[in-house]
Amino acid sequence: MKGIALLLFVVAVSIAFGQGIEQSQPKNLQTEDYDQDLLPASFHEGRRKALREMMPENSVAIFFSNPVRNRSNDVDYEYHQDPNFYYLTGLTEPNSILLVFSEPQEIDGEKTNEVIFVQERDESKEVWNGPRLGVEGVEKMGLQKVMSNKAFKKIDLHLNDFEFITYSLPTESLKDNPFDKEDMYNLRQQFEAHLFKADDHVIKRGEFAVYMAKLREVKTKEEIALMRRAIDITCQAQIELLKSLEPGMKEYQSEAIVEFIFKLNGAEYPGFPSIQGSGMNSCVLHYQTNRKAMIGANLLVSDVGAEYHGYTADVTRTMPVDGKFSIEEAAIYNLVLAAQEAGIKEAEVGNNFWAPNIAATTVLSQGLMELGIIQSPAELKRYFMHGTSHYLGLDVHDTGTYGKLKENSVITVEPGIYIPENSPCDEKWWNIGVRIEDDILITKDGPENLSACIPRTIPEIEQLMSQKSFISP
Repeated sequence: MKGIALLLFVVAVSIAFGQGIEQSQPKNLQTEDYDQDLLPASFHEGRRKALREMMPENSVAIFFSNPVRNRSNDVDYEYHQDPNFYYLTGLTEPNSILLVFSEPQEIDGEKTNEVIFVQERDESKEVWNGPRLGVEGVEKMGLQKVMSNKAFKKIDLHLNDFEFITYSLPTESLKDNPFDKEDMYNLRQQFEAHLFKADDHVIKRGEFAVYMAKLREVKTKEEIALMRRAIDITCQAQIELLKSLEPGMKEYQSEAIVEFIFKLNGAEYPGFPSIQGSGMNSCVLHYQTNRKAMIGANLLVSDVGAEYHGYTADVTRTMPVDGKFSIEEAAIYNLVLAAQEAGIKEAEVGNNFWAPNIAATTVLSQGLMELGIIQSPAELKRYFMHGTSHYLGLDVHDTGTYGKLKENSVITVEPGIYIPENSPCDEKWWNIGVRIEDDILITKDGPENLSACIPRTIPEIEQLMSQKSFISP
């Protein structure tokens, strides 16, 4: 892979000049020059309506935008909205508060069943960080009442008049910006002052998580379309990695290939830090260092997901760096694949959420006993220490009820086997780590593997790895 960095640069530049790569879209501005497939205002309006229908009479649910997070000194991380706040509003700006009422309330002389407080326009800051929507811009997003967050401190919310109040504050410690009196630090203090006036018996914080789990667990058609796009981009990234991989590469070079394809195809971010663990690192579940050289016979566990318009994929493939599985690697790989197929079959409407896990672990324990790696099913947890599935959506580990599987939910099925060095088994198995993960849509006609476009069988993987990628030298 000599010269891969230069090659990626040349490819990127040639595409930029030849076809035009989309520029970053100003937050919440949708014109013909930018993305045209964002969630429509009607989606967010429908989600707020669905929330109100869940809420008991005379109640209010209160949502906070994510705070700006500091990376170091005067450099902040790129802003990412709180998923619940984005789900209900579509707003991707900080320093905002949303109140949803079960019945219309009088706010600032008007009857409304929702009000959002947002940051104002500020030309001195916008010249540095790009345009803000301000009150007028957010009013065009379909929310019933929009007010400046400067008004939040003084307005009477009548919280003591409600029978139920549910809310969720930002969890991490907030840094006070002395030059911004409307940042999340100050807004939280102002909210707590409002809350202090309410009787303790009306505060029902636990209901907040229940509402959002029920809502976000089942995806709408608009959400499924965005998830398909995120997963398709991830599939293309894994396919190009399979074609490009070869001994001598560094783990970070495999990460660069994946995330280059993400950006090339319009993904805003990785949905989570890309996991590229080779050799001994294939046995580290959430390995993130990605600095090791892939020398000799190594398996690479590539666990990645593109995030597209807020929705993330999560797809894992395990691949031999030299293009061929050894006998031992193939034995573990085929066992994990059989376990995954058993798990996917159980991803049916009405089955318990844990049914795929039970099916997969049954196959894994039996298979490891047949290989002589364990002596009883109870020993499986030594080599498989995580669950088989989680919900997927706005978060990579998305919220859900973990009850019966519902139509239009999306879950992962991701069994694995991890045998680190010095494990109590024949050393021929040491440093073999295998995980296979796909994103499964629960439908009335059975499970649909949304990431099936990436090969899973050994012959298919080895055949694909014999091909050249467009980014290969």
